[in-house]
Amino acid sequence: MTAPFTTASGSDVRVRFCPSPTGTPHVGLIRTALFNWAYARHTGGKLVFRIEDTDAARDSEESYEQILDALRWLRLDWDEGVDVGGPHGPYRQSQRTDVYEDVIAKLRASGHVYESFVTPEEMEARNRAAGRDPKQGYDNHERDLTDEERQAFRDQGREPALRLRVPDRDLSFDDLVRGEITFKQGTFPDFVVVRPNGKPLYTFTNPVDDALMGITHVLRGEDLLSSTPRQIALYEALYEIGLAESIPVFGHLPYVMGEGNKKLSKRDPESNLFLHRANGMVPEGLVNYLALLGWSIAPDRDVFSIDEMVAAFDVADVNPNPARFDQKKAEAINGDHIRLLAPDDFRDRLLPYLTDFVASPPTPEQAAVLAAAAPLVQERMQVLSEAPAMLGFLFTADDDLVVEDDAAATLKDDAGAVLSASIAALEPLDTWESPAIEGALRTALIDGLGLKPRLAFGPLRVAVSGRRISPPLFESMEILGKDSTLARLRSLAAR
Repeated sequence: MTAPFTTASGSDVRVRFCPSPTGTPHVGLIRTALFNWAYARHTGGKLVFRIEDTDAARDSEESYEQILDALRWLRLDWDEGVDVGGPHGPYRQSQRTDVYEDVIAKLRASGHVYESFVTPEEMEARNRAAGRDPKQGYDNHERDLTDEERQAFRDQGREPALRLRVPDRDLSFDDLVRGEITFKQGTFPDFVVVRPNGKPLYTFTNPVDDALMGITHVLRGEDLLSSTPRQIALYEALYEIGLAESIPVFGHLPYVMGEGNKKLSKRDPESNLFLHRANGMVPEGLVNYLALLGWSIAPDRDVFSIDEMVAAFDVADVNPNPARFDQKKAEAINGDHIRLLAPDDFRDRLLPYLTDFVASPPTPEQAAVLAAAAPLVQERMQVLSEAPAMLGFLFTADDDLVVEDDAAATLKDDAGAVLSASIAALEPLDTWESPAIEGALRTALIDGLGLKPRLAFGPLRVAVSGRRISPPLFESMEILGKDSTLARLRSLAAR
């Protein structure tokens, strides 16, 4: 009897996120974590977080800590696993050696795995002799070696690998994202699950952990689709020896593509989750954008909260086609989430990006300036890293203000006259508030000098901020105060 696929639903759903700690977290990896998390939260099921760290040459503790940091920053929690515990630990594969040895012993005793001594050279020679492609691979010829034949190989000093006896029939499954998929009999041979040195391979440890941890739904990247029939074959063996209750259902999530429709690689800067954080993406914005890499909440809607995603998410709605990471769209959606932040929250999130200008904690004067200025840029900002360029001039001493070259290049021949007229209009003001500032300058420059607003106020913006683009001019002048504003206008007029 073949093993049944699970029918688990609702609170019986158990999904897992099981990265290898190699390198910096990739946005595709975190998208996989997000979809598993959202499905667990949507169904009321459980998310298990374990670490596949059996590759000592590539795994690192630093990478492990970065994965934890990434999930916590994005507020993706888990119900069982590393740092949380649970009934199926340990949750790091490097600590599960005894578990694997026990399962291997059971599979050997039941005949589901067998010893394989063949070398790659012998494999090629057998294929050549049979008129097959030499690179076709293994032909299952050692399934029924006698004890004497095995001993003869041992006497030559050979150590056997262990291979799983694959069922002699088609293997089919109903992919939650892609529909019915069938791998024909003979698509792949009996495969190695344990190396000659006794170390189990990923194709063994991953399904064994899933089985022992009761995982019901495996949502993972499309790049792993080709290994799925091997996992099903191993699951059938685990079911027959009583270690698995059923086979999980699989859903293979689409590739995340980069520029030129190539798969987004670790070398592409936009693949690095922490670069997006450094660039000023907020967790709400990045989670929203990662969700769009293969899923949408509605045909005409791109911006939503994580709670709205949880309420709507079903893996069956994931699009199987590759999803392209579009930096501009990611930042636009991030800007929408910045605008949704409460003013105090937004102000606090600016502080890490203003360390060159603002003390930690801010002085009372700096806090007052930031409280007044933050609302001026919240509507204009796409990423928080724009804060120094947009707000730095408000925290800079008048004598230290640098007029940027591109801003200076916008000044026309009449800039001196405009600045002089502005100084004359502002000096007598008793009320230093933006409506009064605007009124005095409009009277002097537009009515008095007959200038168009853009030409009238451009030199003032350059004088006050040192930049071509700044927050609203009159409000900026109000925040700076009368003395600083006039000092900056005089300084540029004297150039």
